[in-house]
Amino acid sequence: MRRQSMMPYLAWMLLFIIVPLLLVVYYAFTIPSETGNVWSLENFTRFFEPIYLKVLWRSVYLAVLSTMICLLLGYPAAMIMVGNAFTRKSALMLLFVVPMWMNFLLRTYAWLTLLERNGFINVLLSALRLPRLNILYTNSAVILGMVYNFLPFMVLPIYSVLSKIDKDVIEAAGDLGANSLKVFMKVVFPLSLPGVVSGITMVFMPALTTFVISRLLGGGQFTLVGNLIEQQFLVVGDWGFGSAISVIMILLILLSMAIMSFFEGEESEVAPW
Repeated sequence: MRRQSMMPYLAWMLLFIIVPLLLVVYYAFTIPSETGNVWSLENFTRFFEPIYLKVLWRSVYLAVLSTMICLLLGYPAAMIMVGNAFTRKSALMLLFVVPMWMNFLLRTYAWLTLLERNGFINVLLSALRLPRLNILYTNSAVILGMVYNFLPFMVLPIYSVLSKIDKDVIEAAGDLGANSLKVFMKVVFPLSLPGVVSGITMVFMPALTTFVISRLLGGGQFTLVGNLIEQQFLVVGDWGFGSAISVIMILLILLSMAIMSFFEGEESEVAPW
């Protein structure tokens, strides 16, 4: 009975997850020839040309930078929502959640109109006799779009873990003579590492492969990995090369997740509790 109840889910996974992944792997390791597709590593070796490595480096750089900014902004926000001194927790949580109810493309277009030369932000700065901002179609605009869109994915996991920390543990550390900084470094932060790791993973992965934000806020001034994959499938029609890049991105993301899990486990081993 239990096996029969799982059949619809297994069929769904097979049709919409396993089969597409197998097709991507097949196209990545094959190239067209006169007699049909033949197995080859040409698509992978092509990716390691300098021009494509430059695209990869730019994508990783922007993804890491936006992830770190999200962490620096998200962790204090999560701590504020958990703290007893803040009475507007529901309102602050709503500010993070409500934008996620809107379409991702619509949120990005909103920043496009805000940052343009005659947009709301520059009009306001001009009214205050302050210099205008000219960050649209630059790396700064792309990072801003990533941080805005992915910040909730950093805040919510950290908030979920922080809210479950036993307050008696924190009080015991204070009773034993630890100041606020030491309590945070030795107790709160190590216990919140699972949420931090989840947040970093949930932000880094979409930031690394995004193409909508870089296309709209970057204005096509530079290409990221997500844009490169989109071009290969929809413009150039080179499914083999696009699939090879996708496989490399999957491996890179899995590697980053393994590294984060390693550091999380290492921290747990040295923790005194």
